[in-house]
Amino acid sequence: MKKILIINGHPDKESLSFGLSESYKKGAEKSNAEIKEINIRELNFNPNLQFGYRKRTELEPDLLDAQAKLKWADHLVWVYPVWWSSVPAIMKGFLDRVLLPGFAFNKRENSLFSDKCFTGKTARIICTLDQPAWYYKWIYGNPSHNAVKKGTLKYIGIKKVRITTIGPIRLSKEDFRAKWLKKVEMLGQMNK
Repeated sequence: MKKILIINGHPDKESLSFGLSESYKKGAEKSNAEIKEINIRELNFNPNLQFGYRKRTELEPDLLDAQAKLKWADHLVWVYPVWWSSVPAIMKGFLDRVLLPGFAFNKRENSLFSDKCFTGKTARIICTLDQPAWYYKWIYGNPSHNAVKKGTLKYIGIKKVRITTIGPIRLSKEDFRAKWLKKVEMLGQMNK
């Protein structure tokens, strides 16, 4: 049985991102996958990695629980909007505080390289845009995709990362959103 963790990085519970998370979950439930969730907006934590890696900041209970869920999962599903070609601030703070040395990677002594702690896992990114996906790719170069897929997930050892980009959301019609909710449900059912 596949163990799936759905992480929602949108700070607004009324957002399309929450609908997409629910659609993925609904599909995954049809496949009998074991599912856990993290809604970052509901966590009680300081998103500021105050001292960087120079000095340890103790993790709040919600972040310790999040780390346990991240370790538990086979497949991580990240759902968030792209804001300013990046992720929402609360999600960035979550990544900074949770994916720490000794948990997500281990620094090698006298080396610029690190050992990855999340090998063998897979991931799916589902993100929304206020512009067409092709425009984001060809004009901007997919900066948030590169940051999350390459700079974060692959850095900690997740080699197989698929991306679903949905846009433009702004000014979109109900049938456009309904179509994407159905597509995301199918992704959940296939555990992809």
